[in-house]
Amino acid sequence: MTERTSGAVLLDKPAVVRERRRARVPWAVVAVPAGLLRTARPRQWVKNVLVVAAPVAAGQLVSWHTAARLALVFALFTAAASAVYLVNDARDADADRAHPVKCRRPVAAGLVPVPLAYATGILLGLGAAVAGAVLCNPMTAALLVAYLVMQGAYCLRLKHVLVVDLAVVTTGFLMRAMIGGVALGIPLSRWFLITTGFGALFMVAAKRYSEAVQLEGARGATRALLTQYTTGYLRFVWQLAAGVAVLGYCLWALESGGVAHGSLLPWRQLSVIAFILAVLRYAVFADRGTAGAPEDVVLRDRPLAVIGVAWAAMYGMAVTDL
Repeated sequence: MTERTSGAVLLDKPAVVRERRRARVPWAVVAVPAGLLRTARPRQWVKNVLVVAAPVAAGQLVSWHTAARLALVFALFTAAASAVYLVNDARDADADRAHPVKCRRPVAAGLVPVPLAYATGILLGLGAAVAGAVLCNPMTAALLVAYLVMQGAYCLRLKHVLVVDLAVVTTGFLMRAMIGGVALGIPLSRWFLITTGFGALFMVAAKRYSEAVQLEGARGATRALLTQYTTGYLRFVWQLAAGVAVLGYCLWALESGGVAHGSLLPWRQLSVIAFILAVLRYAVFADRGTAGAPEDVVLRDRPLAVIGVAWAAMYGMAVTDL
């Protein structure tokens, strides 16, 4: 139906509404999957590169079979971590809307419906656990399930418990570092676990410290638990963790006692220099209160990247006895 007014042709209102709704369909089809992808935190996937830590530490990253298995484990842990992000954002949607930055998250902004975020997260988590059991081994699946259960408890309750929240996030990083060794049946040394665990605690506490410093004047706009920590306490935690991580690495490096057979130089011992420099460089950002996004610090700071490459080269020579 149309209506003529002064020579102009006007569409009736129901037709206009129908046309607008049809025009919005392609936008929704694109916006919802894009919102789900954003909620899965692609920038955080770099953390899952830790799955190669145990095989690299054991000097067993040399075959196509190992590389293929680690790529699979990376994908499984990425799916599990994304599942946690989706469920967490769905649960915290109301609180995130009151946050100056988190209100832009797709679930909080209304781009992704809360039920859809829950359903996608649950499916991803179950799929990762089942695929781990079928394609890897039972221990890999068990570790993925333990990670999902722990992170679920964190979302529901543990994120509000002092100190325990730091321990849970740190354990999540440690599980990432362990799962590559578990999937390949590689024994995990005590020095590897100590250095990785306290290195993770260093970064987690530095992140919390940075958040506390940056949001000190806007306490109502951040998580309630953060207001219960003092900046002095969080500084103490990241400094203590950094010290223990360095000590654990030094003990590993000095364990061999000298130049390995067939090596030109004592690469294990020399790698200590690069490791300590990397910790000191990262501590600069922690001390400034700008380590709130560890992935940005690691990927964007060129001196830290150069130090990391130098450490990786020396470490690789150490574990391969070159």
